[in-house]
Amino acid sequence: MKILGIETSCDECSASVVQDGEKILSNVIATQIPFHAPWSGVVPEIASRKHIEWIYAVTKDALEKAELKVADIDAVAVTSRPGLFGSLLVGLSFAKAFAWACNIPFIAVDHMLAHLYAPRLVAENKPEYPFLGLLVSGGHTIICRADNFDDITVLGTTIDDAAGEAFDKVAKFYNFGYPGGVVIDKMSRNGDSNAFRFPMPSLHKGEHRYDVSYSGLKTAVVNQLEMFKMKEGSPQPQDIAASFQKTAVEILLRALLNAAEDTGITTIVAGGGVAANSYLRSRLGEQTRLNCVFPPLELCGDNAAMIAGLGFHYLARGERSAFNVTASARVTGFKKKYP
Repeated sequence: MKILGIETSCDECSASVVQDGEKILSNVIATQIPFHAPWSGVVPEIASRKHIEWIYAVTKDALEKAELKVADIDAVAVTSRPGLFGSLLVGLSFAKAFAWACNIPFIAVDHMLAHLYAPRLVAENKPEYPFLGLLVSGGHTIICRADNFDDITVLGTTIDDAAGEAFDKVAKFYNFGYPGGVVIDKMSRNGDSNAFRFPMPSLHKGEHRYDVSYSGLKTAVVNQLEMFKMKEGSPQPQDIAASFQKTAVEILLRALLNAAEDTGITTIVAGGGVAANSYLRSRLGEQTRLNCVFPPLELCGDNAAMIAGLGFHYLARGERSAFNVTASARVTGFKKKYP
């Protein structure tokens, strides 16, 4: 069964064809980075307009790369939540029209669940349920227990900024470049991660053993740099980047390892744009008692292959979405308040 996937939740315009939920026949991703770089962040209005301009051509390209015709597609899966509302509506509207015109099933999916599914599109080391999910992106930071492709229990989230958001804000303040996560990761390879000893959040009030916070770290890096300096001389950009990245990742690991210890689950699946971070991958790789599974770099960020792959399983279960399904920018439970 061949599923066409559509992903337009933020600033990647992507279409993919996946066969039987596992075999990627094509995965086209059109990035908008050059259009958002002047503002060092995604501009929602620009994002949605670019999706409108590109969605038809990207889908056509995906079908051509898969060597398929429209009539060969058995169903359409599309991201309906969470994300930028205008961007989501473009993909959702296009997918509905495609499905209606072809008289084939239409499936709306949660793109965070799709990130957890992404490693299952790779033949090697496919994670078995249950596992712990680490979802880290510009909009979300979630630690969860996954018992099936659509059955997750959120254990911990951010109480303020998402991990990727913190990377972007620090990079923007120091004019490191855009996108912030990629730039800081590259800069850190030539930096001293011990040049600054930035603080870890305490989160001592209430039940926050699996939660994370990045506002304090962001404030320390941006406004209190000299206070945490451990190295003589003028602060070097690469040292700031490396020290920030180290602390940001350690904040994640502390909460994640707490969850692994308490649940006894030894398989961890990472997903989202920040899952491409080399230091995060390295630190998780050091956890010899855990089986840490990462998707390939090209499947870490937003892509339609994970949408199509996940959509297959809904269809195999006999489910389809109604055409009156609409977009949702947020998902209840994906973020917490403190305390």
